[in-house]
Amino acid sequence: MFMVTVAALLLLIGIPLIMRTRRMVAAGYLQNLIESICVYLREEVAKPVMGRHADRYIGFVWTVFFFVLTLNLLGLVPSEKIVMLVTGRKNHFGGPATANIWITGAMAAVTFFMMHISGIREQGLWHYIVNFAPPVPWWMIPLIYFLEIIGSLVKPFVLAIRLFANIIAGHMILATFIGLIFILKNFGAVALSMGFAFFQSCLELLVAFLQAFIFTFLSALYIGSSIQPEH
Repeated sequence: MFMVTVAALLLLIGIPLIMRTRRMVAAGYLQNLIESICVYLREEVAKPVMGRHADRYIGFVWTVFFFVLTLNLLGLVPSEKIVMLVTGRKNHFGGPATANIWITGAMAAVTFFMMHISGIREQGLWHYIVNFAPPVPWWMIPLIYFLEIIGSLVKPFVLAIRLFANIIAGHMILATFIGLIFILKNFGAVALSMGFAFFQSCLELLVAFLQAFIFTFLSALYIGSSIQPEH
């Protein structure tokens, strides 16, 4: 349900902004913020790792960043309230979307397939296979290809587990602070727990942006390495 909500939300925000840009309407604060983020991702993330191919894949980079960021931000709101607001039904799954390993795994799988499809598209199947491993003496080729295949399979796991672990850890800490209220049952514990919970919530807001950027950067890096071999 989070995935559908995020997709609809991004469309509702993105389409009017695109129409305003095409009509040459003066940009508002939201549009300026989004455009600044897009320019930064293009100039500082995509171009350094993708080179001349950056503009071809920048749409994917932007989509990944804003999709993961919106999932993270919605995860700061109790999921039961979101699902009930959208569907009128109670949420039986619980937890933020990016604290679900299946969801982060699915997003990592998209990057995995995008990485290999892009490499084959830019180099051709044969050259992609040849350039899959660095040049080594002939007797090391089987070992190097084996290691490169293992490394290629590890990359999506790194993406999925990094995002999943960071998001779920923050929510577990926040739940612990709230739980202390019911365990200690005194006003001092309430004040202390709420103070720590507020601080942790602010930290979670920073983590939401940071983890979206890291996921996007690694995705761009993996795609860039597949479309621009070093040899």
